[in-house]
Amino acid sequence: MPAEARLPVTGLVLTFNGERWLPRTLSSLDFCRRLIVVDSGSTDRTLAIAEAHGAEILTRDWEGTISQFRYAFGHIGAGWVVTLDQDEWLSPELKASLIAALSAPGEAAGYWCSRRSYYFDRYLAHSGWYPDRLLRAFRLDAVSLGGTPPHEEFGTKGETRLLSGDIVHHPYAGFFEHVAKLNSYTQTAAEALYGRGRRASLTKALIRGMGKFFKQYVLKQGFRDGRAGLILAVHGFFYAFEKYVRLLEMEETRGKSPGHDQP
Repeated sequence: MPAEARLPVTGLVLTFNGERWLPRTLSSLDFCRRLIVVDSGSTDRTLAIAEAHGAEILTRDWEGTISQFRYAFGHIGAGWVVTLDQDEWLSPELKASLIAALSAPGEAAGYWCSRRSYYFDRYLAHSGWYPDRLLRAFRLDAVSLGGTPPHEEFGTKGETRLLSGDIVHHPYAGFFEHVAKLNSYTQTAAEALYGRGRRASLTKALIRGMGKFFKQYVLKQGFRDGRAGLILAVHGFFYAFEKYVRLLEMEETRGKSPGHDQP
């Protein structure tokens, strides 16, 4: 998009070795007058791709998404922000919706976007993964940043609405990458639980895992996503199970967690 046609909006992406989809991510944000990439030490072509798209590159060691976003917001200062993960991009319909909304936002403080994720052999339509509505466009002076590691959560104090179209999401290159992320996420989540004084047991780990599978595969109709839905629900079981097993291990190796016993 010609520079003179771009909107006074900042496109923001956190990166680490994201060369696989980053060109599509940044191209879908070409309506933003400013692009910022906060990189955590990429060794692939991520930085070259960011430079080619005219992005400002900020380098910072990884301390979790919440910390990274706080750092990025400090460099943006004010105005509207649209943020995507390095494995996401805007569908043509959502991009058009965003451009129309941000051209005349009025009193709006933020916009929700649905996210459609590709897993195994299809884009998921159920399993609790769609519609996965996320606040990804917001006025910086109206946004709040929270969540539980490893995931951030944006909130806003003002008026919001849902836009048409989807964020397209390709989270895993294959099962190896999914298992590697599961391993990392469960450790981070267990650390957060331990720090809040939560307690664990093998029985609790099993119950949490089975509950996660039942919710994802039955209540959220993961069975309607075919083989992908079943595989994802099994991974959901292992995520919940492993998170509480890791918490139990921390109690055994570090001593009982600080604070009182919580459900």
